[in-house]
Amino acid sequence: MHHIVFVTAPSLDVARQLAAGILERRLAACANLVPGVESHYWWEGKLCQETEILMILKTTEARLAELENHVLEAHPYDTPEFVAWPLATGSARYLEWLTANTADSE
Repeated sequence: MHHIVFVTAPSLDVARQLAAGILERRLAACANLVPGVESHYWWEGKLCQETEILMILKTTEARLAELENHVLEAHPYDTPEFVAWPLATGSARYLEWLTANTADSE
């Protein structure tokens, strides 16, 4: 099974660093960085508004837990967003590519 994962980051530099670490470890096959996301949320009893970078990561079920652990350890936020959705379907060639590029190289 394959997953799409959303992670937000405070800046493009941070998102690029996170993406590099994720891709080097083959925890995801692809990271799309979407700048200019306006986030509105509650934090510590206050309503907040920030501009963030949305990271859209593509990974496999086998790498999902390790990806989450890496994000939680490497992310500068106290409580980073990490939400994942299983993919119901996708083109066979793309999903094969995704699987091949998240294979544990060790």
